[in-house]
Amino acid sequence: MKTSKRLKASQAKVEKNKVYTISEAIKLVKETSDVKFDASVEVHAKLGIDPKKGDQIVRDSVSLPHGTGKTVKIAAFVPADLAKEAKVAGADIVGDEDLIEEIKKTSKCDFDIAVTTPGFMKQLSVIARVLGQKGLMPNPKTGTIGEDVTKMISELKKGKVSYKNDNTANIHVVIGKVSFAESALEENFKILLDSLKKAKPQAIKGTYLKSLTIASSMGPGIKVSAN
Repeated sequence: MKTSKRLKASQAKVEKNKVYTISEAIKLVKETSDVKFDASVEVHAKLGIDPKKGDQIVRDSVSLPHGTGKTVKIAAFVPADLAKEAKVAGADIVGDEDLIEEIKKTSKCDFDIAVTTPGFMKQLSVIARVLGQKGLMPNPKTGTIGEDVTKMISELKKGKVSYKNDNTANIHVVIGKVSFAESALEENFKILLDSLKKAKPQAIKGTYLKSLTIASSMGPGIKVSAN
């Protein structure tokens, strides 16, 4: 694939093998983003795990203090007596068995995150495959199953993000937009890094965080220190 002149010019500003401090890296992310939209800022972590082993899976959620700059559409699968609470909390779609039946028939999920209560999980079993294939199945580790519906939904709306390693042992998380203040991006990064370190599986013996890279959408990757 041919590299565009724009990307080549951006890449030239980044020293290929240098590992930058987070402050330096964020300055460079802003400098090297020359697209005409407010690009997302992404963190990519290469982990020293075996993704084929169940006891080495890295999966968690973290509340970014400054959010991600992205608007998320939340579907709340809750019993009728919690429907009003879910709507007031900010859920975009609220439903019970009727919503489940609709998804069962159409396999369409017009939302980014699904939340539910522990007592309602059994009802979701009939659409577990549909939600699972789209990465939408509620999970306690991602903060999408809980008794406190208001807290759960409001945290997700404010910028709680979930992450899970892919089959190449990498994790990809959006931590904001290029338009964010440098201090906000740095704080979000540090909160994420702290969460990643705490999520280290006990089965890992060697190096856990092999490398960290930060980049804007369509921008060059910038290596960042994990310390």
